[in-house]
Amino acid sequence: MKRVTTIPPVFVVGTGRCGSTMISKVLNRHPDVLSLSEFFGFLELKWCVYRRRSGEQMWDFYSRHRNRTRLMLRGHYEELLYPFDNEDARYTRRNLPPILCTTLPNLTSRHEELFDELRPFVQAQPKQRPADHFRSLFEWLCERFGRKIWVERSGTSLMLVSKLMHEFPDARFIHIYRDGREVAISMSRHYLFRTILANVMLLRRFGVDTIKMMANGRRWQKINPWLELLANGLINPSWLPYDKAALSDYAAFWQVQIDMTHDLFSQLPATRLLNIRFEDMLAQPEEQLQRLIRFIDPSLENKTWLQEVSGIPRPVQPKFEQLGDYDKAAIIAACRAGLESLDYPV
Repeated sequence: MKRVTTIPPVFVVGTGRCGSTMISKVLNRHPDVLSLSEFFGFLELKWCVYRRRSGEQMWDFYSRHRNRTRLMLRGHYEELLYPFDNEDARYTRRNLPPILCTTLPNLTSRHEELFDELRPFVQAQPKQRPADHFRSLFEWLCERFGRKIWVERSGTSLMLVSKLMHEFPDARFIHIYRDGREVAISMSRHYLFRTILANVMLLRRFGVDTIKMMANGRRWQKINPWLELLANGLINPSWLPYDKAALSDYAAFWQVQIDMTHDLFSQLPATRLLNIRFEDMLAQPEEQLQRLIRFIDPSLENKTWLQEVSGIPRPVQPKFEQLGDYDKAAIIAACRAGLESLDYPV
């Protein structure tokens, strides 16, 4: 398919609970940006090990309700946009296709019509690498909605950075980060991260420490898809010890994501990486959003858009100082290195 834009693609990446959803919201209001939210978030990681797949196989991948989607749909959270309560809804939590969880509803209220419209295009694609299928799909959506560039954002996407850099060698990255102490607290109150850490706790009982495994970033990229298939296929959600993870475990999860991408980001020139501190976005929204859009492409600067979306970032009340001394000390011990590397005072 002929590209509709020459602007290189962009991925918004972060640890989760760091403000990336907010970035999706502001970009979704830009008339020239296709904001793809949680495209990779609801897809099984098997795509990371596929070499070549047909269009028919990729449509099955996008549209079939599988274990990862099933587990993610057990909770209620802001990133999940499909309107299950709508009387005209075609799907339920038991059969919802991955790309209808968030990605397509984020683009249009007529998401089911768009889903049907996509099917013949995807199925007609030749056998090729998954990344080439993704590009074709994103380009088709850009043309469909009259946008000049696509920007993808998924939660906890720092764990995919190595793969994304390999599969999309021209891509640029917006890394939004937040104080790990506040992230740990926020994660502990969010269904998806409670599920992730509950899986970590359960696997530790069998001698598998996924947090330590993640520390080897390149090896983790190879192991993670198979580990997900094993965990999602064999572990009954009712077995998960949701209340066993301490705040320090969430802080360690944040820390290892920061560690595993530090060297990767150091390889990127300034033209391919933009670091945005969540706290700066809240304090100086107009200035930071202007940095954001200029990084994506200076031709996209739009005063009307900037004025409209500068009110979206809202102040957040810090929670860390409300904790007891024991929890404070444990969290800091688990993520001190990451705090210092990102210049947060400890």
